[in-house]
Amino acid sequence: MPEVVLPRLGTVAAWRAEARRLAQAGVPAESVVWRVGAGAADLFADQPVPVAGPARQIRLSREAVGSLETALCHADPERFGRAYGLLLRLADGSLRWGDRSDPALRKLLAQEKMVRREIHKMHAFVRFRELPSEGSRRAFAAWFEPDHPVEEAAAPFFARRFGDMDWAIVTPEVTARFVAGQLDFALTEERTAPPADGTEELWRTYYANIFNPARLMVKAMQSEMPKRYWKNLPEAELIPGLIRGAAERAAEMQAAAPTEPPARTAAVARQRAAAGGPPAAGDGSAPGTLVEAKTAAEGCRRCGLWANATQVVFGEGPATARMMIVGEQPGDREDLAGRPFVGPAGQLFDEEAAAAGLDRGSVYVTNAVKHFKFAPRGKRRIHQKPDAGEVTACRWWLDLERDLVRPRLIVAMGATALASLTGSGAGILKRRGAVERLDDGTPLFVTVHPSYILRLPDEAARVEERRRFRDDLQAARQLLERLD
Repeated sequence: MPEVVLPRLGTVAAWRAEARRLAQAGVPAESVVWRVGAGAADLFADQPVPVAGPARQIRLSREAVGSLETALCHADPERFGRAYGLLLRLADGSLRWGDRSDPALRKLLAQEKMVRREIHKMHAFVRFRELPSEGSRRAFAAWFEPDHPVEEAAAPFFARRFGDMDWAIVTPEVTARFVAGQLDFALTEERTAPPADGTEELWRTYYANIFNPARLMVKAMQSEMPKRYWKNLPEAELIPGLIRGAAERAAEMQAAAPTEPPARTAAVARQRAAAGGPPAAGDGSAPGTLVEAKTAAEGCRRCGLWANATQVVFGEGPATARMMIVGEQPGDREDLAGRPFVGPAGQLFDEEAAAAGLDRGSVYVTNAVKHFKFAPRGKRRIHQKPDAGEVTACRWWLDLERDLVRPRLIVAMGATALASLTGSGAGILKRRGAVERLDDGTPLFVTVHPSYILRLPDEAARVEERRRFRDDLQAARQLLERLD
């Protein structure tokens, strides 16, 4: 019985080459013994491959290849034989990819999931320590102990993320080195962790500040941060003490919390909005022009969104525009630029509006909410949906824009815009393409927001939705022509 000895480095590529050669020679799965050996050479380099059956041409889907090769990074010694057997059965059509009723395929898919989780944990729990460096690039090293041989699969992530520095990730078996932009792997010679540095205290400070005692679920925390990783995490030494003091800290947080519930806060915001009147200083009279309205909006304090936003993002366009486009709220780029629809969603809108025969310069574009609502995540600001109180508070400004522009047709893009204009954003996909009437009789055309299209994960779906969005804008343009 032939034995294939795969190298510890480049194991997946070596298995792929040997499996192809064996399949083409017709060697059945039960006739091959696989194992991994450090520095092993190709078994068949010095001997011919025995022909034992019909040759098979291997043609698999990209999904199947990815899953097979990912599962080969599991520690199970039977993984190579199992993958080769599945390869042959998939090639001759006796097995359909994804058939979880097959025990071997079900086992492989389960191991693929475990490997992907291990790669994710390596990405999350590697802790670099700075080393002395003589060159212009800073140097770092880290020690990590994976349960599965995932070093070669996980390391490219660090090369992309930390490409401006030199680093090494040492595991008990493999060392990944990234020097001067080149990623290399070698068998580990010195199995020691790098010395501690000043970042240890930073990790502890960071973790102590993000630990929320009011939401402590020990089992869930240990599922996300298994104990086997703790010995190499500087912040892990804080965990027992944080858990012991969680109840007391949670009680302190509760005692310091506002006594007025969020529902009451939203109700107060709605009452203030219903009372009318601009929030800016002055005699309380409404601005008479769009320029005056934009200036007044810069001092808006009707809700709390102004506190974290860079600036108000008011509408823009001619005061005599026959069509008003209402979006949901500014995004990150709009918040920085102070103009509506200049980010990715705005660019998509511009492209499809032009294709539909709409000139952006002739329409008035604005948002239902004028300040950017977001949650910080590292250096990024992640869009957050405005709540009902914030939408209601900002409706005063949208109503003012409608009064000043007096458009013949309004186009609502997205559920927030629809809720601001009609009182409800529910069922937007069912209402899409319909024409509704507002309280003053103004026709309202309903469509989706461009950001909805950008968020679709499937490329084919995005292409189709862009076409439908273009058709919606074209239908709105044709409706406006009929109204004239």
